[in-house]
Amino acid sequence: MKEISPVASVDATIVVPGSKSLTQRALIAAALADGSSRLVGPLTSEDTEYTSKALGQMGIQVDKEDDVWQVEGNGGRIATPSGEIYLGNNGTATRFLTSVAALGHGLFTIDGEERMRERPIGPLMEALRGWGVDISSVAGTACPPLTINSHGLQGGETLLPEGKSSQYLSSLLLVAPYAARPAILQVKGEVLSKPYVAMTLSVMSDFGIDVDCNQEFTRFVIPQGCYRAMEYEIEGDASNASYFWAAAAITAGRVTVSNVPVPSLQGDAGLVPLLARMGCEISREGGGIMVQGRERLEGITVDMGDMPDVVPTLAVVAAFAHGKTVINNIAHLRIKECDRLTAVVTELTKMGAQVEERQDSMIIHGDGGARLHGAVIDTYKDHRMAMSFAVTGLRVAGVQISDEGCVAKSFPDFWERFSWLS
Repeated sequence: MKEISPVASVDATIVVPGSKSLTQRALIAAALADGSSRLVGPLTSEDTEYTSKALGQMGIQVDKEDDVWQVEGNGGRIATPSGEIYLGNNGTATRFLTSVAALGHGLFTIDGEERMRERPIGPLMEALRGWGVDISSVAGTACPPLTINSHGLQGGETLLPEGKSSQYLSSLLLVAPYAARPAILQVKGEVLSKPYVAMTLSVMSDFGIDVDCNQEFTRFVIPQGCYRAMEYEIEGDASNASYFWAAAAITAGRVTVSNVPVPSLQGDAGLVPLLARMGCEISREGGGIMVQGRERLEGITVDMGDMPDVVPTLAVVAAFAHGKTVINNIAHLRIKECDRLTAVVTELTKMGAQVEERQDSMIIHGDGGARLHGAVIDTYKDHRMAMSFAVTGLRVAGVQISDEGCVAKSFPDFWERFSWLS
């Protein structure tokens, strides 16, 4: 149990670890590249450890020294592991490595912890079948554990039946250059979290593969090719930076995150202009972003379909704002590490906030934080619940975070860096 001590205000410059999303994408591209790549500033965490260990089972050597990882790519050749690939509750790695396994020649089993066995992967399976992959859900639930009887990707045209998880789309794109025939990927319906798809395309381009796609991200033509080995620098994680910017917002303080650049490859940096809409002052500071909070914040209405991971952060800030904040288009929060939509509403309500839950939205009726009181916050084994609700304790006495160690998934030394705010 971690109890947070309130502060009068904050004034700090923070460096956050490398982006988890960029680290995992760059790991896959480097693993499939022909030759040795250097990843500079990657995130060392539970999730990226699962990814790199699984790549090792597939014959990819990843050597980690301080702030640089050396990845020995095999040019798209994937070894058959001797045992199952276990990925905990790492949804990104589960989706990405399912497609990587499809490049191999042999039997692959991919599994995870109990929550991962509840997280859907059926649309990705269907799209891979369109490229000739023999894949099945062991329990018939369209969730892990999965078995892939791999004979490589045939390529040609396939359909991703829905784009609600950008991870399905990114997974397919990352492996498509290695198909036996040029690959075409169509996506049915609305694509959510588009910035994550743009990030994937950017990483692919940096490693030497340029994809032709339409503006809506519903049709992709991927050329055959092989990623080139390179040195790739990873920017600071905007999702993890969000908690420090939120701390500035609710305490009328000042926080600079020095290693999230403008512009950023990460869609979650889009939280910053939302804080500006609520009343904060924003500026560039060196190579980073400064947020200066204000005594009075105002509620906003926003579509967060492209920024699901910072919804808990925004919801916490909204509880300290004045007036109504409406957060729309967030049904996909229900398939994250926990049902984050219900979890955020439940824990804010526990603290005394007036919050409404809808199927794909939430409404926070802010009163400047006047009604809020301390509580023991359940984290649901979800790192983002722990970190976002830690912010509330900077203003409200008696906030205790249960299972605080769950932050290891993406930010192992979060509590140390968070203590710099006091």
